[in-house]
Amino acid sequence: MIRLRETELYRAELRTRLTFRYGIAVMNFLPHVFVTARCEFGGGPSASGCAADHLPPKWFTKDPLREPAQEIDDMIAVIRQAQRHAEQVESAPTLFAFWRLAYELQAKWAEERGIPLLLAQFGTSLVERAMIDAFCRSTGQTFAAALHANAFGIELGSIHAELAGTSPADWLPERPADRVFARHAVGLSDPLTEAEIAPADRLDDGLPQSLEACIAAYGLRHFKLKISGAGDLARLRSIAAVLDRRAPADYACSLDGNEGFAQMGAFEEFWAEFSRDPALAGIRQSLLFVEQPFPRAIALSDEIGEAFRRRTERQPIVIDESDADLSSVTRALSLGYAGSTHKNCKGIFKGVANACLIAWHRRRKPGARWSFTGEDLANIGPIALLQDLAVQASLGVSTVERNGHHYFAGLSFWPPAVQEQVRSHHPDLFRASRDGWPTLRIEDGKVSVRSVVAAPFGYGFEFEASEGT
Repeated sequence: MIRLRETELYRAELRTRLTFRYGIAVMNFLPHVFVTARCEFGGGPSASGCAADHLPPKWFTKDPLREPAQEIDDMIAVIRQAQRHAEQVESAPTLFAFWRLAYELQAKWAEERGIPLLLAQFGTSLVERAMIDAFCRSTGQTFAAALHANAFGIELGSIHAELAGTSPADWLPERPADRVFARHAVGLSDPLTEAEIAPADRLDDGLPQSLEACIAAYGLRHFKLKISGAGDLARLRSIAAVLDRRAPADYACSLDGNEGFAQMGAFEEFWAEFSRDPALAGIRQSLLFVEQPFPRAIALSDEIGEAFRRRTERQPIVIDESDADLSSVTRALSLGYAGSTHKNCKGIFKGVANACLIAWHRRRKPGARWSFTGEDLANIGPIALLQDLAVQASLGVSTVERNGHHYFAGLSFWPPAVQEQVRSHHPDLFRASRDGWPTLRIEDGKVSVRSVVAAPFGYGFEFEASEGT
């Protein structure tokens, strides 16, 4: 039986190296939290695990009326409530069963208070991740090995009926990947060329700042282009000019709609102009998918489904923020979406089930353009980034949005001892910056995940969360 003995929450305040504008949000600083869990598995000695994430305002709710400080308080509140709910679960036979009990307690609490489920279950996901870490460390298994052996006890059919009687090993790669593409996010206010950066705005931290400098420094090949509506076509032309001139000929792109199109008609108008603009030919030819163009209030509506059925051009569109509950992806696929995204903040076991569901659809209709992608919350090390990469590689995701290294100055925030732990245990993933602190190692547009998939759950060292705050 599995028992949770205690959890702890730690908080640090971080500042970005440059402004990140996405949708209605502008990020210059935010909290970063660590959640630890001490557990018992099968009556043995207790084991501890850790999870971490940013608290990004305007992502979980996209409410323009609430102040960022209020939204941060909301995120802290749902994390603390998830801790209490998990500690109320007396025991469970498997980690998956434990998670389901905690998930349902959190869902009921959120429904009674009108709290969006995506926000509420962010708290559950942090406890879930910390317990997965403790489990892997206690049993001496990597996350990928435990997933393939179904040591977590995942019951796929309880989430998606189509998968009844199967296990993750039936749908996921036998082995995790060694490297994944770092899909570089181009924020709505990012400088595109060196000439755009005024002398007063030029950073002096040894890291690239403009899009063209990032391409040169990292050999970038995959890009995530932020858009917020039809008015972004002019900026897309400027981005296309940089990519066509600086990126490899076979570059690939995704478009992130940031819920910026209030109805299908607005998106269709954008797409019509996007499709006929010769300056955007390179982006069109390289397009992987379009992410969440519609507000979550309408994204899974019957009206959107009807609009999908009327369309003649079927470019792949996936949900992200609309992936709020366990049935969201099933609903999205029935309406005509091509798939979904994985972020650890939306839940590990839910993400595993969704990846398996997309694999099930691919086998049934191998000619269709199904998509299951990896996105992030600008996450960074020493914990969040590594655990996210371990999951993405295990799910077979080959192109993963990575932008934490771009908007934050590597691991410069953390104590020297933590920096040294990361550098010594994960030299394939991190390199020394000009000033000595570790920063992400991106070569030929890819990051190595060899050391993170070989670790119990992402990170291969002992970590004291209290030392990082």
